[in-house]
Amino acid sequence: MRNYKDTLNLPNAGFSMKANLKEKEPKRIEWWEKNRIYFKNLEKRKNGPVFILHDGPPYSNGHIHLGTALNKVLKDILVKYKSLKGYYAPYIPGWDNHGMPIEMEVMKQNKELKNLHERAEKLKDNAIKIKIREECRKFAGKWVNIQKEEFRRLGVLGEWDSPYLTMDRRYEARELEVLADFVEKGYVYRGFMPIHWCPRCRTTLAMAEIEYKDKESPSLWFRMEPVKGDFDALVWTTTPWTIISNVALAVHPDFDYVVVETEMGKFLLAEGLLEANKELLGWKNVEVVKKFKGGELEGLEFKHPFYDRISPVILADFVTLEDGTGIVHIAPGHGKEDFEVGREYNLPVISPVDEGGRFTEEARPFTGLDTEEASNKVVEVLKENGKFVHLTKILHSYPHCWRCKGPLVFRATHQWFLSVDHKSLREKALEEIKKVRWHPEEGENRIYASVKERPDWVISRQRTWGVHIPSLRCKKCGHTILSPEVIRNLALKVKEESSDAWLKYDVKEFLPSDFKCPKCGGSEFDKDYDILDVWFDSGISYIVVSEERGLKWPSDVYLEGSDQHRGWFNASLMLGAGQKGSAPYEVVITHGWVVDEQGRAMHKSLGNVIKPEEIISKYGADVLRLWISHSDYTEDVRLGPEILARIVDSYRKIRNTFRFMLGNLYDFDPEKDSVDYDDLFPQDKYILLRWEETKKKVDEFYSNYYFHKVYHTLFNFIVVDLSSFYLDILKDRLYTWGKNSTGRKAAQTVIYNVLKELLITMYPILSFTVEEAWENLPGSREESVYLADWPSLHDEYINMELKKDFEILMKVRDVVLVAMEKARKEKKIIQDRLEAQLIIEARDEEVDKVLRKFENYLSEIFIVSQVKLDILADVAHIEEDEFVRVGVRHAEGNKCQRCWIWHPEVGKNGKYPDLCPKCVEVMEDVSK
Repeated sequence: MRNYKDTLNLPNAGFSMKANLKEKEPKRIEWWEKNRIYFKNLEKRKNGPVFILHDGPPYSNGHIHLGTALNKVLKDILVKYKSLKGYYAPYIPGWDNHGMPIEMEVMKQNKELKNLHERAEKLKDNAIKIKIREECRKFAGKWVNIQKEEFRRLGVLGEWDSPYLTMDRRYEARELEVLADFVEKGYVYRGFMPIHWCPRCRTTLAMAEIEYKDKESPSLWFRMEPVKGDFDALVWTTTPWTIISNVALAVHPDFDYVVVETEMGKFLLAEGLLEANKELLGWKNVEVVKKFKGGELEGLEFKHPFYDRISPVILADFVTLEDGTGIVHIAPGHGKEDFEVGREYNLPVISPVDEGGRFTEEARPFTGLDTEEASNKVVEVLKENGKFVHLTKILHSYPHCWRCKGPLVFRATHQWFLSVDHKSLREKALEEIKKVRWHPEEGENRIYASVKERPDWVISRQRTWGVHIPSLRCKKCGHTILSPEVIRNLALKVKEESSDAWLKYDVKEFLPSDFKCPKCGGSEFDKDYDILDVWFDSGISYIVVSEERGLKWPSDVYLEGSDQHRGWFNASLMLGAGQKGSAPYEVVITHGWVVDEQGRAMHKSLGNVIKPEEIISKYGADVLRLWISHSDYTEDVRLGPEILARIVDSYRKIRNTFRFMLGNLYDFDPEKDSVDYDDLFPQDKYILLRWEETKKKVDEFYSNYYFHKVYHTLFNFIVVDLSSFYLDILKDRLYTWGKNSTGRKAAQTVIYNVLKELLITMYPILSFTVEEAWENLPGSREESVYLADWPSLHDEYINMELKKDFEILMKVRDVVLVAMEKARKEKKIIQDRLEAQLIIEARDEEVDKVLRKFENYLSEIFIVSQVKLDILADVAHIEEDEFVRVGVRHAEGNKCQRCWIWHPEVGKNGKYPDLCPKCVEVMEDVSK
């Protein structure tokens, strides 16, 4: 028997089955950079519409994690899509370089520097501060370079050699100019008020730097004696240390209050909380002796529980009946609401807590204690002087520092604030929010609520590493001055050198001629050394980048984690609205957190942390990119071993499909061999129709930022339409038909056109793999997929009659597949599909019409040797549904030894007795 293998058109792909991405991808990155693919793309699209995704700057203090990888790849997907669509879409990465985390890490790594820092603070030694800043600058620069390579390894293309850095002197100078503008417009003021303070980091924190988590605190009831009268006020607090600064008691003007006689004495409390307190405190005999409306109590005076001080009763709407006694102790130095109501009543602001969170000399006998120690001491003192009533523990949500994770304190200090209500800035920001497109939509409500409720912005920080707020202190009267002229003079120096200039030069270098203190006329000044909040640094990023790089205002898209509604999105909005009159973005896209397969946060303690480099070193960056694209990023994104295994399997399916398609184009020249649409087989036209429908959906999903729908739509087309159907039924035509036959060239034409467009649409997701496949594509093509154009739509392929016909055929095919499987496994009629002869009886007139219309193509569509459209009679196995009955029996004739199809004519040709007529014809052509 002759071996006909050499006469078959078997696939021949230069595209390997084994991905070997961990070796190939770094070489691809080198190739992209060596050939300047990113810049060639920009050059090609320079006259197209402009698309700007502004990069929110990651912090330069450690390796990237899955969250930062998720963020960067999502951005890369969008920018690449827009570029392929013809947009001029530069991607300028940036980094956030200043601030406390870097400063603290530098101190942690260098104990000598830490000691110098403490010395510098005490001695006001600017030379030491400059040394510290130099080390911080080096540290930040080192991590910029490390992260840059890690982002490049993900396949992200951009202007990596010219990013924007918030520590760049030009950036810092422009930041000072923006600050000067806000000062000049009256937005910035000096205020003394309680703010969130971290005693470990020794600085104030902005709203976006605060994390709320549960904390166990004391829950204390104590009594305060009246100046006049016979009943004590029953007071409750969860921060006993703040009693030291108590100056008043607050009641709600509309609540009912009662004086009750108990075995512990007479107490004033809210009637609505009487039963709860009676049960908690174990009162058995309770008699209400007096009743008041809260408003009637205003002006009553009570004695501080351990200081010689009077605390008047004031009225406040924030008093509730949820917990406690309905009487709130007021310490304006340690609470925002207390401060506001204290200002109404002109109460003193007492805040005897230093930068390290310890009580000062003013707070004897609590001097030197931290707040927790002071709380315990307060309880002791109350017990000693008979003012203690009850103590228990309570678990409640409490503000913590985002950096050191420790609890914060409210501490009244002098700080610089940006007023969010000056010149109706808040209202302007709220108006801008409504103009922006938010994806997902609930983002709008989150930022709207955040802006609506936000307090004035504390823009000063008491740290060393950052851009200084160049305020002056008059030596004559002590008045603090923030002058736009001084700020701009500093900006000029910073632009020439760096923001160390404020430490390096004498204050006179920055003073305008004849500069005087506006309060006393003094002419000698000391410098203050607060720095700007890092949210101010990053909040002006698009102002700086757009001006420096000549980009349009506003940007098209900001894309960050959902926590940035109260962080970067918020800061950028306030500064953009105040400086430019509008939000710096037209669309804001947010993504969730990366969690494990059970939805838990990733923590070392749980052992569920997966690092990007672990995935990349084992599977390659494209597998990581595929996971990102397959996930609905608008929610928390899950990852674990099982999910990763599924992604790897999906990648293999995609790669093997590419390989099969490329392997069958080894002898196809699209310029010479392409077949006209009219000469294609119906099944060829059908797959082009399905691709057009898929392509249209994919474009729509990309443009609306549904990247997971892009992935699932493409993957479904690859696995279902191509692998499971079209490419499967083509094998006979591709392998066994004549090399240059119209039928084979028709199949190759379709494979080529679909694959070429499929690669372009998948490039934003699988950049490495697609680029590799692109190089193996026959015919003329662009140097890189990134230089190709998004495939245009072919309306002529959308044939609704053909679509309807194939919907019927595919339903019949489902019945056929079940019938053949049963005939093979249960009845043992056939061993494989090509041994089958199908007898199909339509039970519906329309089905019958379609079957007869495509009768000549049914054997290929069903991958069988023979198909007969007839009434079922003596058939070994029957499968049916409401539209069709399918019978299966062994095919007639003998098996062709070349194509394996059974045919009655096999054995009748003298020269090729073991071949079917089709293969005889092919062999005759080959031998000519």
